Amino acid sequence: MTGGKMRTLIAATVMLLSVVSNARPVLAQPSPPPDPNKIQVLILTGQHVHPWRETTPGLKTILEDTGKFEVRINEEPRGIGPETLLNYDLVVVNYYNRGAKDRWGERAEAALQDFVRAGRGLVLYHLALGAFDGWVEYERMSGGSWRPMQGHHSARHDFMVDIKDTDHPITRGLKSFMMLKDELYANLRWQPDGTFTVLATAYDDHSLYGGKARQPIPGSGIHQPILWTTEYGKGRVFITTLGHDGDNVSQPGFGVTFARGAEWAAKGVVTLPIPPEMAAGN
Repeated sequence: MTGGKMRTLIAATVMLLSVVSNARPVLAQPSPPPDPNKIQVLILTGQHVHPWRETTPGLKTILEDTGKFEVRINEEPRGIGPETLLNYDLVVVNYYNRGAKDRWGERAEAALQDFVRAGRGLVLYHLALGAFDGWVEYERMSGGSWRPMQGHHSARHDFMVDIKDTDHPITRGLKSFMMLKDELYANLRWQPDGTFTVLATAYDDHSLYGGKARQPIPGSGIHQPILWTTEYGKGRVFITTLGHDGDNVSQPGFGVTFARGAEWAAKGVVTLPIPPEMAAGN
C-alpha cells in the first residue's frame, strides 16, 4: 500500500471513530417525565386501512392544543402489557387489524380491558369500530361495531351532526354542527339497549347509495348514532365515528367533540370550553 493510500485510510478511520464516539443512540434516550398537571394519553396505532399517518398527528394536536393533555404514540401495540399503560389516564385507539395476524395478542387485549375496567378512559376513533372481530369485551366497550355485513356508508358527503343528549357533559351547551365530506357510518352491530348512550346522530340518506349499499336499507333514510358513550367496569368510553382523514380531523366539530370526549373519558367531567360559534343559542 502506498503512503498516500495509507494516509487516506488512516484519515477515514479517524473520522469514522469520531462519528461513532459522538453518536447518541436514539433508543437509549429516556422519555421526558410526565407532567403531573396534564392528562396522560397514549394513542395506539400503526396498522390501518385508513390514513393513520395523517390522522394520528391530528388527534395529538387537538388534545395538546387544549393545554390539558400530554400525548404519546405507540405504533406497535402488539405485545404490550399492563406496564405499558400503567402511567396513562386515557388510551385512544386508531387501529384496524387485517385478520388474526394483526390482533394484539391475549396479554395486550387483557391489559386494555383491565385498564378501562379499573376506571381509566378509552376513546375509540372512527374505524377502530371495525377492529378485532370476535374480541367480545372490545365489542362491549365499543357499544356499536362495524362487522361483516353489519356496517357501511355512502360516498363521503356533507352532513349535519344533530346533538341529541343536551345534558351529557360532552355535548352540554353544544349546538348541532356540519361535517364536510366525511363518512357517515350506518347499520353497525349494536350491543343491547341500555348499554350505550347516544349523544348525537346524523341522517343517513339512502338515496346517496345509488343502489350500491352493501346491506339492505329499507325506506328513504334513518338517523344513525354518530357519537356515543359506554361504561365498562369503572371506566368510561367515548366513541366517535367521525374523522375519516386529516381534513376531517381538522374540522371544528370533530376537534371540539373529540377533545371534550377525551376529557370526559379520562376524568368523568368536562371543563373544556365550547367556542362561541359552536355554542347552543348562538
